Amino acid sequence: MTLFFYNLVLLVALVAGAPWWLWRMATTRKYREGLPARLGRVPGRLTPRSAASGGRAIWLHAVSVGEVLAVTRLVRALDVILPDHALVISTTTRTGQALARERFDANRVFYCPLDLPWAVRAYLNALRPSILVLVETEFWPNLLSGCFRRGIPVAVVNARISDRSWPRYRRMRRLWRPLLSQLRCVLAQSENDAQRLLEIGCRPERVSVAGNLKFDVRAAQEAEATRYLRSMAGNLRLIVAGSTLEGEEAALLEAWPCLLAHDPAAALVIAPRHPERFAAVAALLERSGAAWLKRSDWGTEPEKPLRPGEIVLLDTIGELASAYSLASVAFVGGSLVSAGGHNPLEPAQFGVPIVMGPHYANFVAITDSLRRSDALRIADKDQLAAVLIELLRDRAAAEAMGARAREVFEQQAGATDRCVAALCDLLDAGAGAERTP
Repeated sequence: MTLFFYNLVLLVALVAGAPWWLWRMATTRKYREGLPARLGRVPGRLTPRSAASGGRAIWLHAVSVGEVLAVTRLVRALDVILPDHALVISTTTRTGQALARERFDANRVFYCPLDLPWAVRAYLNALRPSILVLVETEFWPNLLSGCFRRGIPVAVVNARISDRSWPRYRRMRRLWRPLLSQLRCVLAQSENDAQRLLEIGCRPERVSVAGNLKFDVRAAQEAEATRYLRSMAGNLRLIVAGSTLEGEEAALLEAWPCLLAHDPAAALVIAPRHPERFAAVAALLERSGAAWLKRSDWGTEPEKPLRPGEIVLLDTIGELASAYSLASVAFVGGSLVSAGGHNPLEPAQFGVPIVMGPHYANFVAITDSLRRSDALRIADKDQLAAVLIELLRDRAAAEAMGARAREVFEQQAGATDRCVAALCDLLDAGAGAERTP
């Protein structure tokens, strides 16, 4: 009955919102990209892969860039341990799709269908997965119900419920309970996440704490931009500002003259979070009057050396994590504005001192771990310049802070191995049930 009303509300919303969606699709590319696949047209490249595995397909869904990064090591470990299974990966966002195709075989990456009954049914019929693995909390009623009706076990890895989402989940726990009680394996990031998942309906015997997969995130290889920057920067001290959102680039540019006055040998790398904002940030840099260049203009050879005070716009996808390795100080964006922050572990793995704004609700556990070890500084817009200057000026203290960040990163690693073991056990249990007469 709950699913009926959900689909009824969904249908009404689609009909009422059709003019707006049609307008967005006509004017914005990202709303058109992958639309046939989202509506249920299964890409032909997926079916032979699933059929060749003899029905042993694993469908893993990672929403966007952060989730794709988090499961990179998990996917590679499963590929090695389960070579007779066809592992296919879906994403929701365009940036997540681009990164997944770059990191994995593009022929097994696809857009996740919208949570419409016919679209979900088409993919389940075509892929016939042995298991569905969701990353974090991608709970879609039609997708879950479709799996449960077919007896397909559903596992959740890196499961979490953020402080921002928690009130909404708690208010609707009676609606979630019938679905979440059927999840076969829920691997939470922390004890707090596990407790919240239990409160909204997951079964106690199926919930465990595996840790955060993002503590296992490592740059897969050195990006071309990193090699170029290393040769171009010379003795300059780089501040790498990653995953920035609207308003944060302006704050960095406002602080930039003060930073240069205290450290004339500094240069700045800005990597906006969303590719659709690259042009807007380029226009902002142009208006600022600062000397700047953009990564996408570089040819097959490194450009001329960076000049002190110059700003690099990193307008590419998938090169930020590696670029952090060159930073004297890293600023992790999404945190000066009320957006929940982004992953501070990307610079922590390289032993880089980290600065974030006060808004980090999406990464509370990670950020608090780093703060407890004095491996991260929190600064609002007014404090940003002073904190960055302090870390650039006192190199011994900054290097010690970076070393503590790397230590936190290494101590918390291991979630990937625990997730692999749990998923293999779940697959073995399913295979055993099929063999039982």
